[in-house]
Amino acid sequence: MKQNTFSKTLIMTLLAVVISSCYAQNSNEKTQKNSAGSTANYVDLTYASEQSVHAVVHIKTEFLKKNSIWDDFFGGSFWGDFFGSSHGNQYPVMAAGSGVLISADGYILTNNHVVEDAVKVTVTLNNKREYEAEIIGTDPDADLALIKINDQGLPYLPFANSDDVRIGEWVIAVGNPFNLTSTVTAGIVSAKARNLSILGSDNPNAIESFIQTDAAVNQGNSGGALVNVNGELIGINTAIASGTGYYTGYSFAVPSNIARKVADDLKNYRSVQRAYLGVAVIELDGKKADELQLDEAKGLLVAAISESSAAANGDLREGDVILSLNNQEVNTLSEMRGVLYQYSPGDKVTLQVLRGKEILTKEVELYNHKGNTEIVKNPEEEVLQSLGAAFENLTSQELKFYRIKGGVKVTKIYPGLFFLLGIEKGFVIISINGTTIDNIDELNKFFNYNKRPYISLEGVYDDGYYRYTYTIQLQ
Repeated sequence: MKQNTFSKTLIMTLLAVVISSCYAQNSNEKTQKNSAGSTANYVDLTYASEQSVHAVVHIKTEFLKKNSIWDDFFGGSFWGDFFGSSHGNQYPVMAAGSGVLISADGYILTNNHVVEDAVKVTVTLNNKREYEAEIIGTDPDADLALIKINDQGLPYLPFANSDDVRIGEWVIAVGNPFNLTSTVTAGIVSAKARNLSILGSDNPNAIESFIQTDAAVNQGNSGGALVNVNGELIGINTAIASGTGYYTGYSFAVPSNIARKVADDLKNYRSVQRAYLGVAVIELDGKKADELQLDEAKGLLVAAISESSAAANGDLREGDVILSLNNQEVNTLSEMRGVLYQYSPGDKVTLQVLRGKEILTKEVELYNHKGNTEIVKNPEEEVLQSLGAAFENLTSQELKFYRIKGGVKVTKIYPGLFFLLGIEKGFVIISINGTTIDNIDELNKFFNYNKRPYISLEGVYDDGYYRYTYTIQLQ
């Protein structure tokens, strides 16, 4: 009896060991099948955090602001005549944000609103090293900017394909909220292709196709990194949804595919090479789908097509329903704009189109806003380099307000001649050396062909009354 009992006990023990071993092996296999940086019980974000904090920088900017007291009491045309221009009375204002190193030689992506109108940009790395940065270019349409510091061998974040980002995926946000450097917060991706209409109130070309997360982001995080568990850049943190100005649940980032395209264009051309399809579309809902006798409310209805546009030459027709663009489903305008913004004029894209009951495939060559595939150069570049300013032509309403036939408005001031002379944003150039300047092209031509060492520049500010004259000595 004792021997039989011992044998049974031994068999049961061995069986338990085998079952335990198999269970452990099965558990290990399940752990290995999970995504990088995670286990069955928790997500490990330490690797992503360690990679990111050294590549995310602190940006301090200096702006010039008018002295309102001087303007209130002495800014009128009479005092302007008596004392001279009051527009040199300015004082510096400091602001701060974040940026992401995207190359070892010092290129940094940030938000346009972080550096817009800045006369000085200072970058501080996580190791406390400080640099003065150059603004390479800005893209207000996507609220992005590219700046650069002079150094080599710097830590940087590689780009991920933001089209592969999945809702529910764990991410971290890295930045400098409230000047607290190298701050890391975590959350999940809550939605994709969000349109908040925060950039489009006065900019119909604004691109809003944000990645939405619940990672905490606050003031100072703008321009910082949204990073996946592999330590790759999937977005540039841009905005928060808040009624108070502080984080209350959701934050929004420009997808990395858009950010990478903008960075490459600004680096190579100083302006974004934006591609257009040339269609006006309507988002479908259940009611509209029923009217069109569609099986489901998917895709974008083509309501109009521009003449000689990419869509027209690609045989798209009014009434077509665009289902996908290069295998990316497009059910909202923000989704379509987000996909198109990743491409350049001359690129060919494949559209899946529903026409009647038939699904067609159309290959379309994209155009620029001029209707061709040529590189669009920054029309301000040569003037900007020589004067330290950016310009735009006056609208018909502005011409009426100033009571002039033409002119060029200064929209930005950079370190340079205009800054040294005290010329401010908003100044309208009417003439140079007595010659009327009606638009940017004439401004470019003047500086390209002018041989005189001195120029006399005349214009007005937003009061529209007093004429200001600045004399510039060219090198």
